[in-house]
Amino acid sequence: MDILVCMKQVPDTETKIQINAQGSGIVAEGIKYVMNPYDEFAVEEALRIKEKFGGTVTIVSMGPARATEAIRTALAMGADKGVHLNDPAFEGADSYATAKALAAAIKPLPCNIILCGKQAVDNDNAQVYAAVAEMLGMPHVSVVTKLEIAADGKSATAEREVEGGAKEVVQASLPVLVAAQKGLNEPRYASLPGIMKAKKKPIDVVDLAKSGLAAGDVGAAGSKLKPVKYSLPPEREAGKVLEGEPEELAAKLVKLLREEAKAI
Repeated sequence: MDILVCMKQVPDTETKIQINAQGSGIVAEGIKYVMNPYDEFAVEEALRIKEKFGGTVTIVSMGPARATEAIRTALAMGADKGVHLNDPAFEGADSYATAKALAAAIKPLPCNIILCGKQAVDNDNAQVYAAVAEMLGMPHVSVVTKLEIAADGKSATAEREVEGGAKEVVQASLPVLVAAQKGLNEPRYASLPGIMKAKKKPIDVVDLAKSGLAAGDVGAAGSKLKPVKYSLPPEREAGKVLEGEPEELAAKLVKLLREEAKAI
């Protein structure tokens, strides 16, 4: 079975993000980058499918040279090879332009199933996976917490989260794209032998020319959205402690909610 995983390298969630002086982006210096946590579930699920059905796991990632580190992490976990979309033309892409580049790189590859995280923890857009599926003309299932591939390898049954804490069961024919949610599995750690083997596993670098796309289709030029300004959220004000009898406190609370918080 040919299994693909769309993976993104993102800032570590413990990294303190700072906005640059121009308000045009974040300060990149000193940031530790890691594999997107939700994509870890996708990689693990891909490896489990491979262990059950055989085949290969290919990691597809778009990013600058440093993204190779995250690809190597997935290879150390057990993936077989990587595809790295790396070209200055890809920089500044929004979700649409990112999906277009990924879809172009995936289209010529043999594929039975694509896995990815339900969102990336940097921009939290949760849009790329759906756009990739649409551009490739395949069904997709999101926020998946359980996945079963039929014995004949022709269909998949996925259990996904829906609002209200309920579960929804969806069946789809392969090829299908599945967006993983926390709880789908417990990602494995890369072993020392796996880390050593990962150094020799192939990573195919795809630049703009190799993607078959034009410069106006990708990166900032091909994006539908343009960030106007970056800013940190305002610091939270200190809380207020109200004292008095219950009836008096209730009246004070309602007044504050109406006049200060504008909540009612």
